[in-house]
Amino acid sequence: MKEINFKSVFITCAIGLTIWFIPNPEGVQPNAWHLLAIFVATIVGIISKAASMGTMAIIGITLCAVTQVLAPGDPAKSIVNALSGFGNATIWLIGLAFFIARGFIITGLGTRIAYNFIKIFGKSPLGLAYGLNTADLILAPAIPSNTARAGGVIYPIMKSIATNMGSHAEKPETHRKIGAYLTLSSYNANMITSVLFLTATASNPMAQKFAADLGVNITWGSWALAASVPGLVCFLLIPLFLYKSYPPELKETKEAPAIAAKQLDEMGPVSLKEWLMVATFIILLVLWIFGNLFAIDATTAALIGLCILLLSGVLTWEDVKSEKGAWDTIVWFSSLVMMGSYLNSLGLIGWFGKLVGSELSQLSWHWAFPLIIIVYSYCHYMFASATAQVAAMYSVFLSVGIAVGVPGTMLAIFLGACASLMGSLTHYGHGPAPIFFGSTYVDLKDWWKQGFYMSVLFLLIWFTVGGLWWKAIGLW
Repeated sequence: MKEINFKSVFITCAIGLTIWFIPNPEGVQPNAWHLLAIFVATIVGIISKAASMGTMAIIGITLCAVTQVLAPGDPAKSIVNALSGFGNATIWLIGLAFFIARGFIITGLGTRIAYNFIKIFGKSPLGLAYGLNTADLILAPAIPSNTARAGGVIYPIMKSIATNMGSHAEKPETHRKIGAYLTLSSYNANMITSVLFLTATASNPMAQKFAADLGVNITWGSWALAASVPGLVCFLLIPLFLYKSYPPELKETKEAPAIAAKQLDEMGPVSLKEWLMVATFIILLVLWIFGNLFAIDATTAALIGLCILLLSGVLTWEDVKSEKGAWDTIVWFSSLVMMGSYLNSLGLIGWFGKLVGSELSQLSWHWAFPLIIIVYSYCHYMFASATAQVAAMYSVFLSVGIAVGVPGTMLAIFLGACASLMGSLTHYGHGPAPIFFGSTYVDLKDWWKQGFYMSVLFLLIWFTVGGLWWKAIGLW
């Protein structure tokens, strides 16, 4: 009973039941409204720590099955639908990223890479943050899955650096030393690198297609040109902003490069298992970059990588079973993805988009434009991925904006970017979020608080710097 907070449980139930018994609005199916009640209650329970995230996730799945909100009158289909989140490929990619990261740690390769990073950039936490973020930026145009990029490349190195500089996941008192700072810096930088290039994350090409359906043509070059200036300004400001709003306890680490060089000497030459890990990593990069040529998606590539690690003895099945963070993340993220998906398929998200659209249609485009962006952005609290938000709401908001006269290309690219920019808001808002949150360096309250601050910073930069840049290149 130690993990149960009965006061928070009472508040969670009260909020869920209140929404449940409010009559469903016209145009919304009763079961869709009741699913919203379960979804909101689950989120409130997680935020208020009524119970662990895994517990709340299982309760959410169970309530969906028992109440049959996903398939009224069909108990067999209800349970199948309630468990459908576990069949989501992105969720398994997230879990597989944890297992691959374990290979970096067990072999010592992660430590070796971390020491090399510390040797080059380690005179300050800011230097380490910029070094990691630059690595992500370089990989972004080539690896079309930001979850693979973050979980398979950046996260293992980031965690190894944090550990080797005194932030240990199992020791909460050390989290703020440097681990928490690097976690939020690396995650939010991944959101920015995801919007800089059309091919940097899956939701961007989807937005491109939906825009084309409405007569707005976006190319790889036009997307990169429009996103370049506001995106790079955000990229440069993230480590500095977090250094002020969520500072690491370590301020200067001038001695760190020398210590790292000494540790590298003590580690000696690269071991056979490290070389096997390097070979597996190269195979993964090739498959993630050129997977389309072989009809292999990012999750399949990660499965191939895990199989290689298991067959080569780099990992054992016991290592996989003991990776608690992976299994915990798979459970709670599956629950939220399932509910978010059905809120869309049952029509509630579409209803909300049309409701907002009808209210904004009376405004001039200069007023409608910021309102469309802000409402669309903060609707991201309801989504567990950028792709889900683009699929559910992008076309509705873009069509409303075009109808009131907002320049189409500017709005199309900004809306497409917002789906990833707002991944900063929550620990479930984008594919890489559960991976970095799973490091345990940042607690839930700080993640949401800093995420909101970051979302405001992103929007301010994209409205001001972006607006001036788009004027200069003729988008409005």
